[in-house]
Amino acid sequence: MSAAAIAVISAALSSAQQAPANNWIQAGSGGTLGAHLEFPTSTGRVGVLLSSGPVDTKDHPFFTPLGSNGRACVTCHQPAYGMSLSAEAARELWRRTNGRDPLFAAIDGSNCPDQPQALEKSHSLLLNRGLIRIFLPVPKNAEFSIEVVSDPPGCNTSPAYGLKSATPMVSVYRRPRMAANLKYVTNPGPPIVLKLGALADKDPATGRPVSMNLMADAREATLTTQAYSAAMGHIQARSISEEQLRRIVEFESQVYVAQVFDRTGGNLVEPGGPAALGPQAMASHRPGVLGDNDYDSVFLLFDMWKKSGGTAQEQFRASVARGADIFMFRQFWLRDATHINSIGLGNPLKRTCATCHNAQMTGQDLGAGWVDLGTTNYPRWTEPPLYSDAQELPVFKIECKTTAQPHPYLGRVIYTTDPGRALISGRCVDVGSIVMQQFRGLSARAPYFSNGSAKNLRELVDYYDRRFDMQLRETEKQDLINFLEVL
Repeated sequence: MSAAAIAVISAALSSAQQAPANNWIQAGSGGTLGAHLEFPTSTGRVGVLLSSGPVDTKDHPFFTPLGSNGRACVTCHQPAYGMSLSAEAARELWRRTNGRDPLFAAIDGSNCPDQPQALEKSHSLLLNRGLIRIFLPVPKNAEFSIEVVSDPPGCNTSPAYGLKSATPMVSVYRRPRMAANLKYVTNPGPPIVLKLGALADKDPATGRPVSMNLMADAREATLTTQAYSAAMGHIQARSISEEQLRRIVEFESQVYVAQVFDRTGGNLVEPGGPAALGPQAMASHRPGVLGDNDYDSVFLLFDMWKKSGGTAQEQFRASVARGADIFMFRQFWLRDATHINSIGLGNPLKRTCATCHNAQMTGQDLGAGWVDLGTTNYPRWTEPPLYSDAQELPVFKIECKTTAQPHPYLGRVIYTTDPGRALISGRCVDVGSIVMQQFRGLSARAPYFSNGSAKNLRELVDYYDRRFDMQLRETEKQDLINFLEVL
């Protein structure tokens, strides 16, 4: 690492900061977080911009433990890991702290709170996949019954925490989402949700419709309700004040993250380069813009990189430009994807990646973005091919009532590792549907998909190639991976 890069990181992590070896910010450690930060990733460096300037983390509610388990918001939303965390970072933290860091708190940093917390295997899903336990009741209006078929983590069959406990809960395991670029994520969508044919959820404070893109299951309406829920659940706080909530939301709303340097492609934010790259571009652009295939692409233009020269940098940049074109223009048949093909658009439907990942600058969906791509539902899930095979995640059997509208492609009996949106809506058609994530800072926060089943971007691209029979050539896969890496 260059002396300049080390200086940037040293400025971000003050002398009071613990664990500088991997840039992990310990809750309650104090210090000043600089306005412009860079951290090493597997492919280069990720940039973090605080658009309102440096932040004193001492006593700041985002960085200060507010509950009984020693955690703060920053525990799962680390600047060095794209305001999320990576499985690799969790493993390194386990090694350095012998599993005693608050990240591994029993409540959800372990596979189940009633397991021996000192054992590494009790935290296998966090260490192997970067997953946090999410525990939710079966909705009172559920159109289905739910049965545990297999339970490697052990929590759904736990006498104290499982589906047959005194307070029945469904435990699913999901990746922490980025606490960055949030003006794009929370930008209000249309008041009518196309996927529902109904009104969008509303901000309880203002009564206005919300985007429903904030959480993997769209269960929280706003940053404020999400911060409150996280404080009372993940952090195990007894209470949190309105002022603390305001400061958390204020901080989150001015954090922007994107890749800034690639080990082969060089500086990604140099003058005259692609206009969408880097955190400053994220801060400057306006949210709510639909990426158009003809003139206003999702990640703007990469034409200036298309002329391939003889150097490794020039060849890499030309590959990125080709990957951007694949993302925007390469057509394939979208089929059997709930809330894409099932809402009157046709099945199959010949479109591109940008059809669904259409929100300019993030690649989310401008509408409420929950979709069943098969990442959690059998027969296409990203686990082993049969639900009886050995695997890491729980498997549930969902049986839909005869009075309910069935899942459009899996019918009334569905095997899933995560019911997704259905655990909130109670609808059979929503089983396995997950709100799509944004594409920024990907190199800092592997693994991918909500269940951490794609260890790297190659596995992610391979899954889409298989799922939709894209028939990508090997060079095209690498072009697409290079494109995703620089975002």
